[in-house]
Amino acid sequence: MNTPVSKTLDINLIKQYLPHRYPLLLVDRVLNWESGKSITAIKNVTANEEFFNGHFPHKPVMPGVLMIEALAQTAALLSFLTMGLKPDDNSVVYFVGIDGARFKRPVEPGDQLKMDVQILRNARGIWKYSAVGTVDGQVALEAELMCTMRTINDTAQPAGQ
Repeated sequence: MNTPVSKTLDINLIKQYLPHRYPLLLVDRVLNWESGKSITAIKNVTANEEFFNGHFPHKPVMPGVLMIEALAQTAALLSFLTMGLKPDDNSVVYFVGIDGARFKRPVEPGDQLKMDVQILRNARGIWKYSAVGTVDGQVALEAELMCTMRTINDTAQPAGQ
């Protein structure tokens, strides 16, 4: 499979690499990526997001778990781009760990969450990333993420999945 030459991806190209769809597709654009190294993407946070109806109606804040998910989707994009592969209906990416997650500022409607992810290593099918999300240059969250890719027919799934 050919990897795109462009270092940016619009939503149509992102959808070729991620199986997620509304309301769980949390990457709107890739600004830049370097195979085997890093990626920068954005999530435009709008008042129309369904989760704001309940989190919280009086002071809408993007849930931390969804910010982590946005970083994980960005990391998955980087991995697929690095490998020059697009996932198929038999592929799935599982979380196997999240270390050092810290939330430094709320992300609210109108914010643009900029996500910077770097590959720390890829060993024995486990990818480890350093991930940071910022809004207007201020760190909103940071974490180290670990993921693995499996085929759906593979019986060796990570515990708890």
